[in-house]
Amino acid sequence: MKKTILVFSALIVALLLLFKLSEYSYLSGDISIELVIGGIAVIFFFVGIYINQKTLHREKPIHPRIDHKKIEKLGISKREYEVLELISKGLSNKEIADTLFVSESTIKTHVSNLLVKLDAKRRTHAIQKAKKLQIISI
Repeated sequence: MKKTILVFSALIVALLLLFKLSEYSYLSGDISIELVIGGIAVIFFFVGIYINQKTLHREKPIHPRIDHKKIEKLGISKREYEVLELISKGLSNKEIADTLFVSESTIKTHVSNLLVKLDAKRRTHAIQKAKKLQIISI
């Protein structure tokens, strides 16, 4: 975060210096306004290419592999696991029920079973434990 702030601060300072330099050059009559605008546009073009290359070629984070043995050890059924994945995506019980074509009370049962099996008090706590146990990837 600090690096990003420093880079953008340096770009702003460089831009201000460029504007001042172009203003002095224009006022002294050494250069026309079209060349000043063209020069600034070219500099912005190359800065944009540089930033684009830096952001596109970042290494993608490696998602941990899902430990299926822990899922079996905890006794989580396939349907409960589907519910857990949908909870991790932020869906409500109603949305999960609509997605899986079951009733909302069935989803509530699955959620309560998951909370017991993961020894969690809330859905968010269950997701944290599931991530820690590497049984979901997000």
